[in-house]
Amino acid sequence: MKQHFQNMMDDEEAAIDMTPMLDVVFIMLIFFIVTASFVKEAGIDVNRPEAATAVKKDRANILVAISDKGDIWINKRKVDVRAVQANIERLYAENPQGTVVIQADKKATTDVLIKVMDASRAAGILDVSIAAQEP
Repeated sequence: MKQHFQNMMDDEEAAIDMTPMLDVVFIMLIFFIVTASFVKEAGIDVNRPEAATAVKKDRANILVAISDKGDIWINKRKVDVRAVQANIERLYAENPQGTVVIQADKKATTDVLIKVMDASRAAGILDVSIAAQEP
């Protein structure tokens, strides 16, 4: 009996406590999730016009897409033109360093494009770009 008890004590002493390692792993996971920059999609594929002076923007976090039928999409949701300013204000509050990039289709009317640009500027964002592709 004494020998059996001694073997149990040896097994317990040889066990490795995994709790501190799991704590560190979870803290690192939380850190990476909080600091990650997520790419947000506008919601539709747009046939962008070509421009010889197109420049890549690195910090474009607020994407607004305008379809060829004049539909406005923000965050994979179709948005009414009257609600564009409120949506942009909300997204800008979440990420104050972000800029607005309007992805307008080649066949979209300038009327809708101007309304979205005005809504962006009324939301307090002066850095508004229109997406194009290099020829």
